[in-house]
Amino acid sequence: MLGGFSLLGMMTRRFTSLASLAALLFALALPAAHAADHSDWTTPIAPFKISGELYYVGSRDLGAYLVHTPQGNILINANLESSPALIKASVEKLGFKWADTKILLSSQAHYDHVAGAAEIVKETHAKYEVMDGDVQVAEDGGKSDFDPTLDHFPGAHVDHVLHDGERISLGGVTLVAHKTAGHTKGCTTFTMETREGGVLHHVVIVGGWAANPGVRFVPTGGKAASYPGIKEDFEKTFVTLKGLPCDIYVGAHGVYFDMLEKLARVPKEGDKAWVDPKGYQQAVAEHEASWRKELAKQQAAK
Repeated sequence: MLGGFSLLGMMTRRFTSLASLAALLFALALPAAHAADHSDWTTPIAPFKISGELYYVGSRDLGAYLVHTPQGNILINANLESSPALIKASVEKLGFKWADTKILLSSQAHYDHVAGAAEIVKETHAKYEVMDGDVQVAEDGGKSDFDPTLDHFPGAHVDHVLHDGERISLGGVTLVAHKTAGHTKGCTTFTMETREGGVLHHVVIVGGWAANPGVRFVPTGGKAASYPGIKEDFEKTFVTLKGLPCDIYVGAHGVYFDMLEKLARVPKEGDKAWVDPKGYQQAVAEHEASWRKELAKQQAAK
């Protein structure tokens, strides 16, 4: 999910029209359980190439990514229970075969990113690989999630448990799975290298960098932290994110990386529209500052 919607300050500064800002503020006012009603989560968008063999196959905001290789494809994120048809259509519009999806990965085990996994595995027979920490939630459909306010979803059997730093290779392409926990216990940021026009790009696919409303990092108001070690997980996550080499960054939601604004620049700038190393570092810094502000608030209320 949007991670406590702590992106507000960053996105408010970047949104270019009052109409867009008004729509955003309305969306952020929605309770978490109803956030999936936001039209951008289900509205199709034409799939597009980002860099090298990395393609976007999600909706206007729910990020899904296809990594094409000669031996089949890797899909990152299954999104909502209704999303598989949209993702499949995008994959096929790009000229790839849905049945060639060999590996399914997940950024985070929240319903808006994994609810479609069971259907995708059923249709493609892809191997479902999930980071340790998120496996139980992915398999039981959210019943064991530390945030009880989130919607449940059809669980899917996990074929392989990933661990921090594990390499996922297929057809000569390698992704690295970085455990960036806190948003979920096994929230995962993937990195890979692409080449475009002979230029090497370091790509970061952000899993999540904030918390949903009501998540407790420390005991607050007579209640325990949302899960033991959540504060330490977030601390480690920001250290990890700041240390990743990055030329291009994308993420579990389009708003993470100003997707629509950058996409509008592609006709003039080509793939250079996606190159944004300063934007990545700024986004990480802003999310860390927002998290530390909320942490201090909770610590003061103990």
